[in-house]
Amino acid sequence: MKIIGVVGTRPNFIKMAPVVSILKKHRGIADTLLVHTGQHFDQSMSEIFFKELHLPEPDFHLGIGNFSPWKQSAQIVEKLGDIISKERPDCVIVPGDVNSTLASSIATIRSECKLAHLESGLRSFDRSMPEELNRIATDHLSDFLFVTEPSGLSNLKNEGIPASRVRFVGNTMIDTLLQSRILSRNSKIRSKLGLNEQPFILMTMHRPGTVDNINGLQKLLEILVHAEKKGKVVFPIHPRTFKRLEEFKMINSFKQLSDLVLTEPLGYIDFVALMDQARIVMTDSGGIQEETTILETMCLTLRNNTERPITCSTGTNKVVGTDPTTVITVLDECWEISPNCSIPEGWDGKAANRVVDYLLSKL
Repeated sequence: MKIIGVVGTRPNFIKMAPVVSILKKHRGIADTLLVHTGQHFDQSMSEIFFKELHLPEPDFHLGIGNFSPWKQSAQIVEKLGDIISKERPDCVIVPGDVNSTLASSIATIRSECKLAHLESGLRSFDRSMPEELNRIATDHLSDFLFVTEPSGLSNLKNEGIPASRVRFVGNTMIDTLLQSRILSRNSKIRSKLGLNEQPFILMTMHRPGTVDNINGLQKLLEILVHAEKKGKVVFPIHPRTFKRLEEFKMINSFKQLSDLVLTEPLGYIDFVALMDQARIVMTDSGGIQEETTILETMCLTLRNNTERPITCSTGTNKVVGTDPTTVITVLDECWEISPNCSIPEGWDGKAANRVVDYLLSKL
């Protein structure tokens, strides 16, 4: 049989890497091809991840650049559709909820091959988020829906998706995290950034609802002014966020904060090291909510919702919104306490094995 895995952004690389690694061990049973859409295309967001995660060079690179979501999606559908028509795979695997995920799903269902979705069933119930629409549509198009947490099972059931298409496997992102955590202990990133032995905060922010308007960035600045009183704040800036800071002429306001350490996006190993050592992580990322749960690092999610509720009920995550007064209050409350958490079911480093075993038994 032949299987195609499609990736497009750095979260995709993390989720797909262990699945590709396991599939490659089944040569002779399954031939595996890797397609990179190019949604994340620069070195800091793509190339370094392939090296650190030991992903093989893509068999196909679609070369999708920095265009509008509509143009990106249209090009992926066309170019991936041509590859599927030529290669005639038995199954295409798509991870996550980015534009590449949905576009690849659309390209796949026009063929006779099966579609598998890693990380199915997650719901924020906020349709203003592009990711929410992407994951809902992908789930309803998929033949195999691989679920990471119990909420995914109930969400899919409530949406009428047959249980025969759904499989609880755990979280392949955690497979990658556990492997990378060992390597991260040799990281020199803390000394490179000039961090002393005092506690520090790690921050990431990139979602349109926060960074695409001046009001959201002003709130973020107010939060940072208070946060740096606790200790240094490390802020690897997503290209989208940096672009908006320049557009709104706010980059200098951020640079003037004496204990804010601004960096370009970091490689995965260095970033895991910082997550592991931070006193608190502040983020709007979905995956980081999961990773900090395993690392037992307190996470404040600067959003009004989460599609990963297990990180709050079992893990270290608190959804705090974006109002500076609320965020600052929770930050102060959490600064001196150690999070009390447990490892969610299936987040054991073996999720990719369960994905591959199930796929090979069904194809």
